[in-house]
Amino acid sequence: MTKSIVERVFIVSGMPHILLGADRSPYWKSLQDSYAQVRADLEACDADMILYFSTQWLSVIGYLFQADPKPSWTFVDQDWHDLGSIPYEFDIDVDFAPFYAQEVDKLGHHTALVNYHGFPIDAGTVVAQKLLNPDNRLPAAMVSCNMYSEKNEMLSIGFAGAHALERSGRKAVVVLVSNLSNRFHVHEIDPTQDRISSAKDNEWNLKILELLAEGRMEDVAQCARDAAREANGDMGFRGLWWLNGLLGQTNHFKGHVYDYQPVWGAGGALVRLDPTVPVRPQAHLETEAESDVIASATLHDPKLRQGAPAPPAQAEPAGAASEPRPAPVVTPVTPAPTASHKIDVQAAPKPVGAYPHARREGDLLFLSGIGPRKPGTTVIPGVTLDGDGNVLTSDIEAQTRSVIENVRVILNASGSSMDRIIDIQVFLTDMKNDFAKFNEIYAETFAPIGATRTTVEVNSLPTPIAVEFKVIAKA
Repeated sequence: MTKSIVERVFIVSGMPHILLGADRSPYWKSLQDSYAQVRADLEACDADMILYFSTQWLSVIGYLFQADPKPSWTFVDQDWHDLGSIPYEFDIDVDFAPFYAQEVDKLGHHTALVNYHGFPIDAGTVVAQKLLNPDNRLPAAMVSCNMYSEKNEMLSIGFAGAHALERSGRKAVVVLVSNLSNRFHVHEIDPTQDRISSAKDNEWNLKILELLAEGRMEDVAQCARDAAREANGDMGFRGLWWLNGLLGQTNHFKGHVYDYQPVWGAGGALVRLDPTVPVRPQAHLETEAESDVIASATLHDPKLRQGAPAPPAQAEPAGAASEPRPAPVVTPVTPAPTASHKIDVQAAPKPVGAYPHARREGDLLFLSGIGPRKPGTTVIPGVTLDGDGNVLTSDIEAQTRSVIENVRVILNASGSSMDRIIDIQVFLTDMKNDFAKFNEIYAETFAPIGATRTTVEVNSLPTPIAVEFKVIAKA
């Protein structure tokens, strides 16, 4: 199976209360205890690094990348300084930072590598690192959250992160540090009586967690704008868009919710996503519509309200405040449709007409007809032409192998893979002379896959090639 650039994904709350104030509240203590399980699951991963995106590391102009090999400082939160200080010293994967910055540069954004003593690492990243990676078992990488970015930009920054991982040869554990709802109590509270600041925030939090528990990352990203607006989502849920871009805008995950508790009114959760297909860098996805309403019907499905836990303030019976509450129970719902995208792949041969390399509709990928031409050139493997462009020699074996490789490139860039092919149409210009050799080469790759196939003879193809594939695959 194709190698994945992402081993596992975690979404965590980075509130300092969880690290420093767990003895003050059963809810904060519950999250700290659950963090221990998250840490154990992270340590079981076979990864090279941890890639952090924290909604608390804000940048105004472009994006910043941590490049100090061993940043050390004592952190004091400006809002929660009464909780105490957090001394830290982290190991940073300084070789990865330039890769990521270069990929973001290509998108036209300002970038800067941060490497000077005393530059403050944000609370969210500090808390997550101290609880997940206290001994620096894995080097870390950190990228800032631009406070003025919108959905498409965040998706593209995630997309760039995936390409940086591939270029650097890294396999990462990805950690998004973000609350769900982020509305805090504006007055002093008894921490033992903490609760989500409003019932509406809690309702939306539970809906988001329900989707994540089913591994439906793409569906969560589609409804993030509605959820952020209705429930004061942490930084407008920009982090969810970044994560969705990096992971390929799919629902191919197995989800698990460890815990969900109030932290001074905000919604703090710990979630894990395990890829069910390899995560690979995507081609640029040109969205034809924002599609933010796509998951609206799902989120308002009355089934979501059946058996959902009550808001934290009401969930504890009298006298039971000292007992941590369990993580929410989730209820399956009908999957929402996935956005429609056309996909262009720079690493594949340029189309000879006005069409994309592929198009995604729901959970299916439809590839345009693809021939054996080499990417970036007019060279056709196995074909020699005279000065007038007439075919002198044609090697069907070389052409078939090249077509198969072009299909592989497009599928991988689209977030799919060869073993997810469902159906193939093959066009040959000389069935009598080429079929047997073509069929032999074809079987080397496709016999184990078992995709259906139709092979037809055509008089000619748009370029002087002898074979072309048209493919349908699962996204």
